[in-house]
Amino acid sequence: MVGKVRQIYQVSSSQHSSQQIAPDVKLGKNVRLHGFVNLYGCEIGDDVKIGAFVEIQKGAKIGNRCKISSHSFVCEGVTLEDGVFVGHNVTFTNDLFPRAINVGGHLQTEADWECIRTLVKRGASIGSGATLLCGITVGENAMIGAGSVVTKDVPAGMIVAGNPARVVRSIPVGK
Repeated sequence: MVGKVRQIYQVSSSQHSSQQIAPDVKLGKNVRLHGFVNLYGCEIGDDVKIGAFVEIQKGAKIGNRCKISSHSFVCEGVTLEDGVFVGHNVTFTNDLFPRAINVGGHLQTEADWECIRTLVKRGASIGSGATLLCGITVGENAMIGAGSVVTKDVPAGMIVAGNPARVVRSIPVGK
């Protein structure tokens, strides 16, 4: 996916002082970033476009030639393979039982919860406003309808939609 750490990237206009790109981010070649992007501890492949107001957390991996539209959140534990499309305002989760405090009544730390991974396979598309619960796999070239809540695996080459997301039909060949 991504080789050595690179700090060479393009922004859509002039360098935005509002961008937060941590030094531990691994950026591929020809990455295009728009304003108000927050990246830390993640890996971004080559020829990726990241829209405004996107956050990508530590441990997330973005493959080559992906497009992540504005206002989306890619959390720790998420892997997007090559050629994945993420629509506007898409949210991934990584905790099955999120809580602010632990059993002792103190604010949780990383030691208090388990990061559950999510995999989005090559060529999949996720519609605007979708929410993907953790621990799932979205199959190759699958499509998730706008506004869907995905609670289980999505088979390759299928279209899912709704809350909870259900298989609607297969994707026609060549689409």
